[in-house]
Amino acid sequence: MSPFLFRDDMKDLTVFLNSLTPKFYVALTGTSSLISGLIFIFEWWYFHKHGTSFIEQVSVSHLQPLMGGTESSISEPGSPSRNRENETSRQNLSECKVWRNPLNLFRGAEYRRYTWVTGKEPLTYYDMNLSAQDHQTFFTCDTDFLRPSDTVMQKAWRERNPPARIKAAYQALELNNDCATAYVLLAEEEATTIVDAERLFKQALKAGETIYRQSQQCQHQSPQHEAQLRRDTNVLVYIKRRLAMCARKLGRIREAVKIMRDLMKEFPPLTMLNIHENLLESLLELQAYPDVQAVLAKYDDISLPKSAAICYTAALLKTRTVSEKFSPETASRRGLSTAEINAVEAIHRAVEFNPHVPKYLLEMKSLILPPEHILKRGDSEAIAYAFFHLQHWKRIEGALNLLQCTWEGTFRMIPYPLEKGHLFYPYPSCTETADRELLPTFHHVSVYPKKELPLFIHFTAGFCSSTAMIAILTHQFPEIMGIFAKAVSMISRTCVDYL
Repeated sequence: MSPFLFRDDMKDLTVFLNSLTPKFYVALTGTSSLISGLIFIFEWWYFHKHGTSFIEQVSVSHLQPLMGGTESSISEPGSPSRNRENETSRQNLSECKVWRNPLNLFRGAEYRRYTWVTGKEPLTYYDMNLSAQDHQTFFTCDTDFLRPSDTVMQKAWRERNPPARIKAAYQALELNNDCATAYVLLAEEEATTIVDAERLFKQALKAGETIYRQSQQCQHQSPQHEAQLRRDTNVLVYIKRRLAMCARKLGRIREAVKIMRDLMKEFPPLTMLNIHENLLESLLELQAYPDVQAVLAKYDDISLPKSAAICYTAALLKTRTVSEKFSPETASRRGLSTAEINAVEAIHRAVEFNPHVPKYLLEMKSLILPPEHILKRGDSEAIAYAFFHLQHWKRIEGALNLLQCTWEGTFRMIPYPLEKGHLFYPYPSCTETADRELLPTFHHVSVYPKKELPLFIHFTAGFCSSTAMIAILTHQFPEIMGIFAKAVSMISRTCVDYL
């Protein structure tokens, strides 16, 4: 394009601007102010809802490829940068793995009662879909077609509609009165009280033990029989664990502890079910702190995956020894004792693993019913831990006071938590997205580290403010602003002529 043609166009534009009336300037500035205000409001809403800037997302996703910005970032398949990227992506996937909540509530007796009272749905579709996948993994196998009742239950676990699942469970019981998984489904979803759920689980236990003994006798006959034994083992362990949780909720805590200990001895390979976290909570309710310490000595190991229950229970035990006499004023004068230093370090370790928990324990944020699945180090895990363990912290005098005085000191040791941790790996950046899928929409998801407002929000705010100011001045002083606009156009024309 010729620079002379550009100059002619600018001259024509200047003549056109000089011919405009002040009223047109008022309308133009008012319209631009309204548009910029709407853009700012939308950008602000989108950032708070999704945690990212809409303008930035559109720029990176759509404009950058069109401008060729991705070509320079392409690396060779065998290059070190590509290897680092692959390693980072694998680490993010493992860090953002969703785990089944070991203390998950009963759908019929607890979650549904909450819906009846509040009218709110405590479980998200994503969470319930993960549970459906778990049920199909735990309670079905390739030999289900050999038993008609198991075939019906295989379809029942895939049903999305709760009444359809319950109806299918009754159909399975009509075909086989000893169908353990049918009783499990009814106990989980139809029973409206813990007493009813326990009664159905006891029926499931009777049927499950019979089927389990039969599978043990036939396990070496074929690979299909081995798969059937694994399925029947999962069913039996699940039933016993839920019976232990029923006993815990009904106040028979020692009975619950015995069932959990027997499960851990009889089925040691099933540590992935995290039964020890159920045991820890029950032992804390009994105030059997030496037994809690013994469980921690076994499972708080560097080779085993950590959890908020492990880290914060370890901190609670160390806090218990010093919290009653702890005073911030006294500690600032004489310094911390060895026991107090150990307690503070344990709190810092727990907070580094999951920084969301203290706000719930200190009741700075309101609790909701925990989801059926949790993300370790995320807000969902913090809710699940605090929901069951807040009472144990309150029971120990001064424990919450010591936590309140010391927990924020953790962040001074990890100024860049997404890049480098102190005792653990860097904090995963994917927790917010996963937690938004797991937690209901009426809950305000806790975000760590707190995000700064994107540049585009600052830009739209400044643009909105400036156009609003120009609109006000144009409305109040139309003649003067008209002269000002003409002066700006003349200066622009002069600059173009000079170029």
